[in-house]
Amino acid sequence: MRIGILGAGSMADALGTRWAGAGHDVMVGARDAAKAGALAERIGAGAKSGSLRDAADFGGVVLLALPTASVPEALAAAGAAEGALRGKPLIDCTNPLAPGTLTPAPLGGASTAEYIANGTGAGVVKAFNLCAAEVWRMPSPVFGGRPLAVPLCGDEEDALAVVRRLVDDLGCTPVDGGGLAKAGLLEGTAVFVIGLWFGGVDAQAIVPPLESAFGAG
Repeated sequence: MRIGILGAGSMADALGTRWAGAGHDVMVGARDAAKAGALAERIGAGAKSGSLRDAADFGGVVLLALPTASVPEALAAAGAAEGALRGKPLIDCTNPLAPGTLTPAPLGGASTAEYIANGTGAGVVKAFNLCAAEVWRMPSPVFGGRPLAVPLCGDEEDALAVVRRLVDDLGCTPVDGGGLAKAGLLEGTAVFVIGLWFGGVDAQAIVPPLESAFGAG
C-alpha cells in the first residue's frame, strides 16, 4: 500500500515507521523539506520524502499527522482545493487542542474530522488519536493480555477497510466507532482522557469491563 504522510512529527514518525516495517511504501511530506527528508531516513525501508502535495499525490491512503491549528494551511498546500485528496482514504489522527493547552478547539464546529471531509472530498476516517506516539512505536501494543483496540469513525466503507488493515498491521484490533458524525465524540474523548492522564489518573480505570458494564457480574 502507498501511504502519503502529511507531517513530520512524532505521530508521523511512529506510524510511518511501523507501516514501512510492515511492507508498505511510505512518503513523508512537510513544508520543511529537510525535516521530511530526515524523517524518511529514520523510517528507512525505502521511505521517500517530498512536499505536502507530493505526499498527497503519492498516497493511495493519506495520514494527516499535524497539530490541528496547522490543518487548514497543510490541506491547502497538499492541493485539497484542486482535488488532490478527493476520493482517497484519509486518516485523521489529530486532536483538537488549542496550542499549549488541554482546551478543546475543533475546526469547523462539530469535529475536525468533518471539517477535513468537507474541505477535501476524501474518505476521512478518525483513528489513532487516543494514544501518544510512544504507544504506536511499540512492536506489540498488548495490555493486560488484550491487544489495544483502535476505534474508527468514518462513513466510507472502502476507506474503513483500508484503515482496518493498517490497524491490524500494528498488532491492534480495529473497532467500529460509528459514522463520521461520531468523530466529535472520539475527539472529545481524547481531550478528556488526556486531561486525566496529565493529572496522574489511569483513564482506563474509569469504565468497568464489558461483562459488568450494564450492572451484571
